[in-house]
Formats: sequence, C-alpha cells, structure tokens
Amino acid sequence: MNIGLTGGIATGKSTVSQMLVGRGAALIDADVIAREIMEPGHPVLAEVVKRFGREILLPDGRLDRKKLGAIVFSDSGKRKTLEAITHPAIRAEMKERMAAIEAAEPRRLVVADIPLLFESGLEGLYEEIMVVYVPRPIQLERLVLRDRLTLEQAEARLQAQMDIEEKRERADVLIDNSRGMEETKRQVDAFWRDKGLA
Repeated sequence: MNIGLTGGIATGKSTVSQMLVGRGAALIDADVIAREIMEPGHPVLAEVVKRFGREILLPDGRLDRKKLGAIVFSDSGKRKTLEAITHPAIRAEMKERMAAIEAAEPRRLVVADIPLLFESGLEGLYEEIMVVYVPRPIQLERLVLRDRLTLEQAEARLQAQMDIEEKRERADVLIDNSRGMEETKRQVDAFWRDKGLA
C-alpha cells in the first residue's frame, strides 16, 4: 500500500512522516531526493547551473540554496524553469524507489512525502493522499520562526504553493496538526488502525 503525503510549508509534514516511520512505514522523501540531485557532479545540478549561471554556486561547487531560492521565489517564470528541470528527475527516482520497496515488502506502507504533490499533478500515482494541515496564520507564523524569514519572504513562499485550504479539501486523509503533538499522534494512530496496519 502507498500514500502520498503532502501539506504546506511549515505545516508539520516531517513530524507526521516520522510518526508513520516510527510505526513501520517506509519513507521516500522528495526533498531528500531534491537535495541529492543538486549535489556536485549530478547532471541535474549541471543543467540548473547552465540555466541560472555559476553565481548560484558556492566557492566549493555546491549549490547556494539561499541564492537560488531568492531568484526563484521572486519570479514565477524562473521557478517554473527550475521545476521543469528538477521535477521529472525527482519523480523518476521516487517511482524507482517505491517500486523496489513494494516488490521487496508488499505489505509495508510506503509513504511518499511530496510538498508540491497537487501542484505537480501527482495525486494519481498514489492510493490515497494524506494532507497535513494547519490554518494559514499558524503556517505563516511557524515559517517566519523556523526559517528566520521576514513576513514578506514567508508570504512569497506561501504564494508559491497551492493554498492550504484547497489542499485540505482534496485530502483523502486529513491530519490537523494545529492542536498539539498528542492530538496529531492520536490522528496518526487512528489512520494506522483504520488501514489494518496496527
């Protein structure tokens, strides 16, 4: 069985994914793969540098994430260019890893953590979509604190994603992460039991 896990930035997806892993799920994390394909020597990073210039690199050849982030979060055209390069590579790697786990352990829950799942039109790849939700004001507050951003920077990042309320509407499984850790844990436990995974 597999699920796509999504939410908005700073809604607590990582917290929920770790709860699922703690119960025995296998995790495939799109953000981890996104970092792997941006390592020096990877063809995807080479293509990104070709499009955006060597100024997005640190002196040691690694990606300067802050610099690239500042470019793409302030220009939707450039963000789409970046996504056109990175998303197909991330998707291919995720599919490969998911197929390998499902072949080796068919009864294990595979959780694909994908921040831009709906935005990328990937919902058809998964049996169910779990959305980790907090209301937008809480999302904004957590993002400012977590990433030490200004309110304007945080707003720009939220604008780059589908509104959290729309994601909430499209969820097969909703985990409301705005009422404390114990309540989130209770919801994850209920999901696990409902799926006969306990």
